[in-house]
Amino acid sequence: MQYLELLAPAKNLETGMAAIDHGADAVYIGADRFGARQAAGNSVDDIRSLCDYAHRYLAHVYVTVNTIVFNSEINDTVRLIEQLYEAGVDAVLVQDMGLLNAKLPPITLHASTQTDNRTVAKVKWLAGLGFKRVVLARELSYEEIKEIHREVPEVELEVFVHGALCVSYSGVCYASQHCFGRSANRGECAQFCRMKFDLVDADGKTVVRQAHLLSLKDMAQIDNLESLAEAGAVSFKIEGRLKDVEYVKNVTAAYSQRLDEIVSKNPDKYCRASAGHVRYNFTPNLNKTFNRGFTDYFFNGRQPEIASFYTPKAMGEYVGKVKDFVGRNAFRVAGTASFANGDGLCFINSQRELQGFRINRAEGNHLYPSEIPAGLKRGTALYRNNDMEFSRQLSGKSAERNIDVEISISSADGGYRLEMLTENGVKAVKDFECERQKASKPQEENMRRQLSKLGNTVYQASSVKISADVAGDFIPSSVLTEMRRALTEECDVRMEEYRKSLNVHEEYTGNADVKGANAPEYSKHGYLYNIANDSAQKFYAAHGLPKSDKAFELTGGDGGPIMQCRHCIRYSLGYCVRRGGQKPTWKEPLTLVLGDGRRFRLEFYCAECQMNVYAED
Repeated sequence: MQYLELLAPAKNLETGMAAIDHGADAVYIGADRFGARQAAGNSVDDIRSLCDYAHRYLAHVYVTVNTIVFNSEINDTVRLIEQLYEAGVDAVLVQDMGLLNAKLPPITLHASTQTDNRTVAKVKWLAGLGFKRVVLARELSYEEIKEIHREVPEVELEVFVHGALCVSYSGVCYASQHCFGRSANRGECAQFCRMKFDLVDADGKTVVRQAHLLSLKDMAQIDNLESLAEAGAVSFKIEGRLKDVEYVKNVTAAYSQRLDEIVSKNPDKYCRASAGHVRYNFTPNLNKTFNRGFTDYFFNGRQPEIASFYTPKAMGEYVGKVKDFVGRNAFRVAGTASFANGDGLCFINSQRELQGFRINRAEGNHLYPSEIPAGLKRGTALYRNNDMEFSRQLSGKSAERNIDVEISISSADGGYRLEMLTENGVKAVKDFECERQKASKPQEENMRRQLSKLGNTVYQASSVKISADVAGDFIPSSVLTEMRRALTEECDVRMEEYRKSLNVHEEYTGNADVKGANAPEYSKHGYLYNIANDSAQKFYAAHGLPKSDKAFELTGGDGGPIMQCRHCIRYSLGYCVRRGGQKPTWKEPLTLVLGDGRRFRLEFYCAECQMNVYAED
């Protein structure tokens, strides 16, 4: 039986609890320091509260401690991990190998995607170090994931399935640090890849003017979940620790429902990694929350149209075209979408930029903005990136999660025995001593009603069985209430024991050989190891690396690439001859030029089907 885990992002405690309520089997969250999203930090107390909430459903909480760490921070990082272990965190995600030389508590370690996990050799190396799970690079295809699982079956594989895409392989992007002094490896990415560039050739000819040439669409693998499971993935990760709670509710619900369909279709093969079922008060729709358009990226190999050259912002769902204008302050939409006052609409204008506006009043397909946007024409395609009615549905209690239980009551020496059996097979038994009385009229219905009142717990009674020798007894409602309360408390204890039996922490074992573990460029550009402290330096030396340079953040690199990308601009523009494109008319090398004049040379490293970006200055 293979467990399938839906892993949702948590910006804060509220969002994490909402993710659990809407079907997540696990959540990942950042602490107040050392997470790869510096703007999404949380106190240990809040993380402890999230653990308490999630564990009731046998769901897990993972904390991101996945930045590189400077010498002065090692001790603080270790103390943080100790606090997280005491708070009940199920695993921490790490990037900095220097932490493996420190004395950590026996907490389970996951290798963050920031460790650049794209090859069998790298995953095998990390598994040998004692990592229970490896978060794979977003760029991998079905066949590549399948090969990694085949070669390293003992390690859990976590894959991204939804959300924003980084154009560079994670952990090897230094553009933000180079340009703005804000390190992506320190959780401070300034989103260099979402900026506008000119693309010029070696003769100074402008090939493309002012486009978001490094900006990608958002990932959506909802239709590939079963294939990913077949390939060996066990955890399906939604990106978005900076996203709001409405985004998390909607996306988590959509993916949870799809995983439930897969489990229902394959009951002897798959099961969910946590307990409980969810009832939703809305219909999930991925198009209605933040997205730049969707792509399944490299799942089926290299594909066209993975980039979003026109805008790095959310376009939302297509809602129709401008049919005509009604007077000077209104227009009609041709399409089947319904609108509400306050909806946010947008369109691509003649300058190839996303232009947005808000609807003050909607009367059917007659829309009244505060003013007609310049550039809006008859036939213009419209997109809705803020759906007021959908937001209203998500703003309140939009889901309820419960664990089904069977309750039974029978006679026992000196009184009664109550049993509760959860849907995942956990059993609680409680005996009650009391004087038995025969009822003057039937009491079965009242017994069922009182014993099934589980509203203040995570449980929901799917059935209440009353043995024949008890059916004729009279048990006061107050006594039944006390029995039910004691039984649910006993079930809580048994569920926690069961959870702990499943979640055995695994320690770093330190038995891997670093040789051959990384991409070919790593032997030439030592800064790509991201060694930011003496402990990491000693770690790599102890594992066979003869010489390595310090991190880019400490040295500024050695002239090597500031990005390594599977996205290829030449291919996206239709000029990859190897893959059937037309022969380029420009003279290479090509260069990206920012608005302030800074230049970035492109290298098309076709042997690895990879595009490298170099800073010319």
